[in-house]
Amino acid sequence: MRHEKITLPQLSGEIFMSDGGIETTLIFEFGFELPDFAAFPLLNTVEGRDALKSYYRKHASIAQRHERGFIFESATWRASQDWGDRQGYSVEAMADANRAAIKLIEEVREEFPELKAVISGCVGPRGDGYDPGELTTPSEAEAYHAQQVRTFASTHAEMVSAITITNTPEAIGITRAANSEGLPVTISFTVETDGRLPTGQPLGEAIDEVDAKTRNGPAYYMLNCAHPDHFRDTLANGGDWLRRLSGIRANASRQSHAELDEATELDDGDPVETGRDYAELRQMLPHLVVFGGCCGTDHRHIEHAARALGAE
Repeated sequence: MRHEKITLPQLSGEIFMSDGGIETTLIFEFGFELPDFAAFPLLNTVEGRDALKSYYRKHASIAQRHERGFIFESATWRASQDWGDRQGYSVEAMADANRAAIKLIEEVREEFPELKAVISGCVGPRGDGYDPGELTTPSEAEAYHAQQVRTFASTHAEMVSAITITNTPEAIGITRAANSEGLPVTISFTVETDGRLPTGQPLGEAIDEVDAKTRNGPAYYMLNCAHPDHFRDTLANGGDWLRRLSGIRANASRQSHAELDEATELDDGDPVETGRDYAELRQMLPHLVVFGGCCGTDHRHIEHAARALGAE
C-alpha cells in the first residue's frame, strides 16, 4: 500500500491530454492481431515494445507541443486475471506484465523531461466493455480487481484509471480496491447513444451512487466510448454530479456499440470534428480537464483536440 499522498496535477485546472484508442490503433495502423483486444502481450516482444513506445511518443509529443500535460495510460486494459487466463498467463505472469507496462511508460516519459506527465495504471472491466452481462457485487469486484491494482501500487504508477466501466457495482469495487492501496482512481463510464450506462442507469445517478457508497472515493469521473452527439444533451441537462466529471474519452464514430461490434472496417470519423466537439464541451463545462480518445481515435484526433482546446 502507498503511504505517501499523491496529488494529481490534472486536478489543478490545467488541461491534460491523453492517448486515443490504443487497441484500434495497434490493429489498424500498426497491423497487430490482438486476441480479446488485449495489448499487453505485445510487451513480450521487441517489435511489440517498440510499437507501444512509438504510440506513446506520438501522443506525448502532441501534448508537449501544445504545452499541455499528458496522462500515460498503460497498455493493461485487458491485463486482469480472467483475460490473462484466456491468454495462458499465470498469476505471476500477469503481475509481471502489469509491471512491465508501467516500466515501458516510465522509459518513454524520461524522453520528455519538460512534459508535465502522470503515469496511470489502466484497469478494464472484468467482462465486456459494451455489455454489463451478469452483474457482480461490489465485494466480488473489489476482490477481483485488487490483484491488478496491488501490482500497480508496487510500481511508480501514480493513479489508476478504470476505463469502459459499464455498471456501478464494478465501479464501486475498483474504487475500494484502489483506495485500499492508497492510489487515486478515476472511473470512466461507458455510455450508450442515449447517454446512459449499458445497464440503462442515467450517468448522473451512477456517479452519485458510486460516490455515496465509497465516500467520494474516485478522484474524478470520466465518460468514454460514445460520440459527443450521444451524451451532449446529458451533460447540458445535468445536475450537481457534473462537478465530479472531469474528463472525456469519446469515440470518433457515431455508430452504436452493436454496430461497432459488427464492423469489419475502422470508422475513424473526422479528427477536425473531434477537436471542435471537445472545445464546445469545454466551453459548456469549463471544469473538464482531461481529453483523450476511445474507439477509432488516434494521434490525429488528439492533435486536433489539443489545437482546438488551445484556441477555445
